[in-house]
Amino acid sequence: MSKMELRLDATLEQILELARWAPSGDNTQPWRFEVLDERRLVVHGHDTRDHCVYDLDGHPSQMSIGALLETMAIAASTLQLEMRAMRHTDTPDTRPTFSIEFLPAPDLEPDPLADAILARSVQRRALGRRALTAAEKSALNIALPAGYRVHWLEGSQRGAAARLMFRNAKLRLTMPEAHRVHKSVIEWNARYSEDRMPDQALGADPMTTKLMRWVMQDWRRVHFFNTWLAGTLAPRLQMDLIPGLACAAHFVLVAERRPQRMDDYIAAGRAMQRFWLTATAQGLQLQPEMTPLIFSRYVREGRVFSATPGMQERAAELSRQGAALVGQQDWEAAVFMGRIGAGEPAASRSLRRPLRDLLVPAGSP
Repeated sequence: MSKMELRLDATLEQILELARWAPSGDNTQPWRFEVLDERRLVVHGHDTRDHCVYDLDGHPSQMSIGALLETMAIAASTLQLEMRAMRHTDTPDTRPTFSIEFLPAPDLEPDPLADAILARSVQRRALGRRALTAAEKSALNIALPAGYRVHWLEGSQRGAAARLMFRNAKLRLTMPEAHRVHKSVIEWNARYSEDRMPDQALGADPMTTKLMRWVMQDWRRVHFFNTWLAGTLAPRLQMDLIPGLACAAHFVLVAERRPQRMDDYIAAGRAMQRFWLTATAQGLQLQPEMTPLIFSRYVREGRVFSATPGMQERAAELSRQGAALVGQQDWEAAVFMGRIGAGEPAASRSLRRPLRDLLVPAGSP
């Protein structure tokens, strides 16, 4: 047994074992834990902007770290501990770092969302089309902290959201920069994956998945299929349009003020996690739909994300379509988007790295 494992007491281990199940883009798990003593640790975060086109400003990774902090606080509440977190303002934005302390709180009620932490997952396949009940929507609205609200896309707007995702998928699937990401984050021939996304969780049928595996080995194959054989059509139908129609609703989480700083995105990640865990507790399944928001933000900020001609213009048009669907003000203040509905939990899903792989020695830079 290593020295790090010896220093990790049972209570802190319980908290971190649950906390590591927080969601992160493409299952990147952008955090490591430096244990100081029985009730104190440092969370070392990082982003993936140096190699991921979906994280060029680091904000998606920052939301993931926010989800981690919220999950950690929920887990601690079940042990009558209150979490206090302080961000190190002297660390660069690429390395969000937090000092964490757990304090005794004998009067603290266990957060009921703790029971949903392990069950929460991404369901990319078809969901039930029945409308959410008033009780379900009320629980989801109440779950959000002050400063956030839900913009629902139901009825005819559900179809409009599905078509937006279908068009957005073409942008993703015809961009070399995105291909490099997809190639690295999918684990093929897998039902589960500790550090990537298993191909069986993508939502495509076995034949399409097998073809995708062969095509995605080389960008030249991808480009040929996209140009001459409508190569994006089957994946977009199966992974975007059909699931987009087969759900109760799409939703957008909107911040009271448009997020700009790291702390805004950390807070948004905490709100997102409470919403998602509440959906799980209600017996609902959820799939994030973040890329339209990400590329719209790139467009607004003039951030060049692809060297391929025409990509910036296509993203700008998709941004206009999203704003027309949701409203310009809500679209610019949106922090999270997804589809939701009743249905079976995912049969294939991303797991997490073992806790021992997420621990770093005390005093690590």
